[in-house]
This record gives sequence, structure tokens and C-alpha cells, in this order.
Amino acid sequence: MLWRIKATLKRTKAYKVYCFIVKLPKRIRNKCYKYYTLKMLYPSVYKKNAKNPVDENKVVFIELRQPEISNSFRVLYDDLKKNYNFDIHEHFLRTTFIPRKEHKERCKQMIADIATAKYVFLNEASNVVSSVPLREETVLTQLWHGCGAFKKFGMSTADLIFGENRKNMLKYPFNKNYTHVTVSSPEVIWAYEEAMNIKPEENIIKAVGSSRTDVFFDDAYIQKAYDKLYELLPQSKGKKVILYAPTFRGRVAKAKSPDCFDVEQFQQTLSDDYVLIYKHHPLVRVRPEIPESCSDFAVDFTDTMTIDELICVSDICISDYSSLVFEYSLFEKPMIFYAYDLDEYFDWRGFYYDYFELAPGPICKTNEEMIDYIKNIESRFEKEKVVAFKEKFMQSCDGHATERIKDMVFGEQLKKMEK
Repeated sequence: MLWRIKATLKRTKAYKVYCFIVKLPKRIRNKCYKYYTLKMLYPSVYKKNAKNPVDENKVVFIELRQPEISNSFRVLYDDLKKNYNFDIHEHFLRTTFIPRKEHKERCKQMIADIATAKYVFLNEASNVVSSVPLREETVLTQLWHGCGAFKKFGMSTADLIFGENRKNMLKYPFNKNYTHVTVSSPEVIWAYEEAMNIKPEENIIKAVGSSRTDVFFDDAYIQKAYDKLYELLPQSKGKKVILYAPTFRGRVAKAKSPDCFDVEQFQQTLSDDYVLIYKHHPLVRVRPEIPESCSDFAVDFTDTMTIDELICVSDICISDYSSLVFEYSLFEKPMIFYAYDLDEYFDWRGFYYDYFELAPGPICKTNEEMIDYIKNIESRFEKEKVVAFKEKFMQSCDGHATERIKDMVFGEQLKKMEK
């Protein structure tokens, strides 16, 4: 039945297509809407606007979910704004956060804009940008939003519970049209090639470092992070900071935070020497509440401080399968891996490396194990493991990644556009 509907879509004039789709059953309607937007609407919008010449000075930043420029772009974005005369545009698609009709309109505006842009930047995979016949003159750079290679993503999840089937992922690709993809170390190039379905000989994935990590080498940035912490949480002065930053569970559209962390038990044992800060994944909308009785010990700074700021000011990081541990390793501080659902998560999504060999800290399945490690951290912390982890996965992050990325993307045009 579906192939007949798609054939009808191809024969139907564009302005009638939407009316045709809304009358269909929901399951088929969703499939047809996807086909219509990614195979018909967005490519046609691009082709129409690509008839105009490329603006050699136009730079476009595309945020798929965030409502503002995020840390993946911030260093480069601020540098270009401050020091160069590029015509910089921003688009905030708010994927999964706004009604579908509004999202479609935002995508159309973005596509019309990039059709005449010389430079385009992404920090997430996008089936919308991948759906258009990108012109050769445009330089599309994927800065990505994380470092290293931990949990699987993209084509690496094909046919796993988390991913779609391989046929659909190839039909509606999320990682296409790239000129450059930047990664944190030569070690992980193979994983991104697999995830993005990129052949090694194309030489698209470059280990020039992650732009966002440059702030971790900026003393002024680190000091501002501490000043902000002490202003927001005065009781943290004189104490050590435990950062609890888990990744989300489930699918992206319905992301949830784990709820097995026992903050009351942590408070009873560690409150004399520590404060605890929660930082949930930005995709999570409904977060576990911190008990009122723990308000002097634990706070949720998900909306208050950025993950980069919290990485700078924390003394211990508790995570699970999040890529933030790669950035955290730059400070060579202790990490705890709270992997109470490791077997289930492995079946759900999988990892690029053996989890037990990869983790440069204790893998715990209970709150008691984590608390015991923290109480004895002076004798149990193995710093050499963190250093080796850093050297393997963060080799290209040295505080100068943004400079290398600018040179790679803009070339001679960079000098011409200096203020």
C-alpha cells in the first residue's frame, strides 16, 4: 500500500500533498510525511534557492535542538563574531521540542539560507541537511557535540534496539554532504567513519581537535566558572564538588534520566566534605527531584551552569556512558562509572570499546560502592589510568583546536575577513 501512496505523492502537486497526507492513518501518515519532507519538499526548496549565487562571506550555524548557540559552537562562533567580518546566520530547529508544523517551517527557512552559504556548521547529525543536493561550493563542517567514541551512534546502531533498520538509515541518511568532520583524536576516526558511513579514503574525518575543549585551557574561563559556582552555591566553598552527570535512557524524543541515584545516602555519609551537583542530559525534560531534606547538600544545575563550567569546578565526576568523561579526563581528576544497567544498555545501544577496558575509574552498580570509593579516594584513585585515557582519546585537544579548524575550513578567506 505504501508504495502506491508514494507514487501518488510524486504525481501530486506540492500544495496538495499535505492535504493528501493528513487523511491517512497515523502510522502511514508519519511515513508519508517523512518521505514528503525529506525526499520532496526540502530538496525542492534547496534547488529553488540554489539558483542564486553563493555568498562567499556567509557563515551559517545550525542548532538542531538547542534554543541558543551551544558549547559545541560557542568558541568558534564568538571568535568569528568578534574578529572577522563574516555574515553570520543562526538557525534553531528545535527538533522534537516544537510542533511538527513549526519545525517544518524552520527547516525550510534554514535550507533556503544554506543554499547560498559558503560555510555551514553542524554539531549533530541531521537528516534534513543530509536530504538536500548540497552544491560543491559550500563547505559543510560537522563539529560534533562530544569527544572520543563511547556509546554507539548513527549507522553503528543499525538493527540494534536504539537504532532503526539499516535499510531505512541508508534511505534517510543523517550524515551526508560533509566536507569536514572534526574529532578529538586519531584513535577514534574509525568509529566516526563507521557511524557516519564514510569511507576512509574520502579523508573527511579530521583529528584536529574539538573546538569546545579550548575553554578547558583558558584560565580566565575556569576562574569565572568557580566564581559562578560560589555565587550560586556559597556552601561549596571549602568543600569538594561531586558532579553527577548521567546520559539519557530511551529514545531521543522521550529521553529520561536514570532514577537509581540515592542522594539521601550520599548526604548521610559525605555531606561534611562534599556538595553534590546534578547535571542532566539536555534532551531530558522531566528530571528526578532532589528531596527537600537534601537541599543544603545537593542541587540541580542543569539549567544554571553549563556542563563545561561544571567540568572545570568539580573534583569528582560520576557518570555512566556519557562522552563527557573524555573532556573530564583533560583535568586528570577521578571518575566513577555508575553502570547499574550495563547489560541492558549494551543490548540497547552498544559501545565502540570494551567498557571494562575503557573506563579509567571504578565501575559501580550500587550507591554503596560509589560512596565507599569516595571515602577512600586518596588511596584508590589511579591517576595514571586517567592520563593514559586522555592521551589515547583526547590527543588533538590542546587549547588550539579552534585555530586549526578555522584554517582548515576558511583557508585564505580567513585573512581577508579579519577586522
